[in-house]
Amino acid sequence: MKSPRFWTVVLLLFCTALVLHSRGDSDKVPYSQPLSQLPQTIGPWTSRDLPMDDAVLAILGKGDFLNRIYTGPRTFVKRVSSTDAQSDGAAPVSLFIGYFPTQRTGQSIHSPQHCLPGAGWTFESSRYTNLTADDGKVYRVGEYVISDGTSRQFVLYWYQAHGRSIANEYTAKFYMIADAIRLNRTDGAIVRVISPVLPTEAVADARERVIRFTGQMAPSLPRFIPE
Repeated sequence: MKSPRFWTVVLLLFCTALVLHSRGDSDKVPYSQPLSQLPQTIGPWTSRDLPMDDAVLAILGKGDFLNRIYTGPRTFVKRVSSTDAQSDGAAPVSLFIGYFPTQRTGQSIHSPQHCLPGAGWTFESSRYTNLTADDGKVYRVGEYVISDGTSRQFVLYWYQAHGRSIANEYTAKFYMIADAIRLNRTDGAIVRVISPVLPTEAVADARERVIRFTGQMAPSLPRFIPE
C-alpha cells in the first residue's frame, strides 16, 4: 500500500502538469548569469570545480549545474573526547547548485531525501531552521546529519525560487504551481552544502563551518538564481 507521502507527490505532480499544460508551451525565464561565474574565492575559502558524470547529468536533466569544493583556512576545534585543541585539517565544504530554467514536462528538482539514500547514506537527524546570511537576508533551510557506516557528514540545503528560500520539497512544489499561474515561471534551484564531520570534532563544529561558509556565499546567489 502506497504511503500518504507518495500520493501527495503524485497529486502535486498531476496539478503541476495540468497547470503548465493550460499555460502553454514556454515559461518566462529571466536572465541570470551562468553558475560557473560564482566566485571561486569566497571569504577565506578557495575552490576547485569537480566534473559531473554524463550519467548524473542525464538524471538531473536540462539545467545549469555547479559542483565545487571549497577549502578554508586551518582552524582549531576541541576533540570530542578531550579538551585538547587540534587542527581540523582545513576540512572542505562541498557546494552543489542546480538551477532549472523550467520544470515543465515532468522535469523537476531532485530532493536530497531521495538522492542521498540512493548513494548509500542514511539520515541520523534532520530539521528545518533559519540561516541569516552576511547581508542580513534570512534563508529557510534544512539540516541533515548523514552517515554511510564509516563516516558522517553535515548537510545544509534549500530550494531557491523567485526570491524565496524553502526547506520543504512539498512547499516548494506548491509555490511552483502558484507562480506558474501568477507569473508563468517555473524556474528554480536547489542549493546544497556539505562538509565532513571529522573524527576529532563534534557535529556542532562541522555545522558551524557550513553555516559560516553559506552565510558568506548566499549573498551572491541572486545573480545566478533570478528573483
